[in-house]
Amino acid sequence: MPVDLFKAEVQAWAQRLEVTPREIHLRPLKRKWASCSSRGRLTFDIELLRQPAAFRREVIVHELLHLKVPNHGPLFKALLKAYLESPSEL
Repeated sequence: MPVDLFKAEVQAWAQRLEVTPREIHLRPLKRKWASCSSRGRLTFDIELLRQPAAFRREVIVHELLHLKVPNHGPLFKALLKAYLESPSEL
């Protein structure tokens, strides 16, 4: 998947979740698929471009939700589940 298509996918999900990432970056990461800074910078592992669409979607939604909920508490988990199980996800 080309980088520009991936970033468009992230932006489409950002609109759906009503969040605005300040920056979106792709680079090699050693220990995780992505991260979200407190300032709204999302960084994704470049290898994510080679992963299946469903897995990419999970990582994208997970990181974007951190712009709303900065932890992995019950609210975060409920929102993640709601967005990933939504029938209109495509």
